[in-house]
Amino acid sequence: MRTYLRGLACLVSAGALAGGMLAAGSAAAAAVAGHKVTICTGTPTSPGVLTGTYRTNVVVKGACEVNAGAAVLKRDLTLSPGSVVLAAFALNDKTGKGKSSLSVRGDLRVGAGATLVMGCNPQNFACLDDPHPNKPTLSSHDTVGRDLISVRPLGIVVHNSSIGGDVLQTGGGGGRNCKPSGVFKLFKSPVYSTYEVGSVGGDVRITGVKSCWMGLVTLQVRGDMVMRNNKLADPDAIEILANHIRHDLTCRGNSRTWDSEDIGQHLFPRKPEPNKVGGDRAGQCVLSSPTKPGGPSGPGPF
Repeated sequence: MRTYLRGLACLVSAGALAGGMLAAGSAAAAAVAGHKVTICTGTPTSPGVLTGTYRTNVVVKGACEVNAGAAVLKRDLTLSPGSVVLAAFALNDKTGKGKSSLSVRGDLRVGAGATLVMGCNPQNFACLDDPHPNKPTLSSHDTVGRDLISVRPLGIVVHNSSIGGDVLQTGGGGGRNCKPSGVFKLFKSPVYSTYEVGSVGGDVRITGVKSCWMGLVTLQVRGDMVMRNNKLADPDAIEILANHIRHDLTCRGNSRTWDSEDIGQHLFPRKPEPNKVGGDRAGQCVLSSPTKPGGPSGPGPF
């Protein structure tokens, strides 16, 4: 049920965030004396803005956007508990000239209850400032030099991005339901996490997430992909589609897994999108998912 992705982008582009979060907000990034850290602060009605080059670690407290040109972070970016970063803008919306993007040379860490929205493209997730969200044309490619690590986040929504190290997501997700909560209430969207159209230099390991929907789609993964004990409310989750995984794919204890995409208004019929796996397949992700209601798995590989 990947309509969540389009819906969230369309709602944000229409200014659905409280107070018009896409309007020009106050930039609240300032170095803290005596410490190698820069704080970006803001609220949904007046978000902080990350732009330019930062040679210190950056910590987000509240709500911050990357919509005023390139933001290049030489070290780490940390989202403090409950904070929000929107880095899925294509244009420099402050000056009207140039493009926006996020580049984190170190680690990107997402704290408990925090939400990250990063990267966008026309095929999978319209940029939040695309003037035509129903027929998008803009894109923004974001990068993380090392690891993307989230511990009990509310949601991680990543598209068209390159991660140099591992992707690790542990716990969180807002509960096994499809009720909007946290910042997703402002989007009128269920809480979900997804990683689509990008590359991961190490492993993808997602464990213990309870949410509505989750997707891992068209990723180039140089290490292993491991999905353990994730419980999703949407029967269409977890979609693991058309990934190229150099080593092993392991799925155990999840509510369900699919290597096919629904192509109608219901769970079936489905379009197969098998994964390419260089190593071993284990657990729920050995044989292809059923193609008809109540049907058996296989016979092809997941």
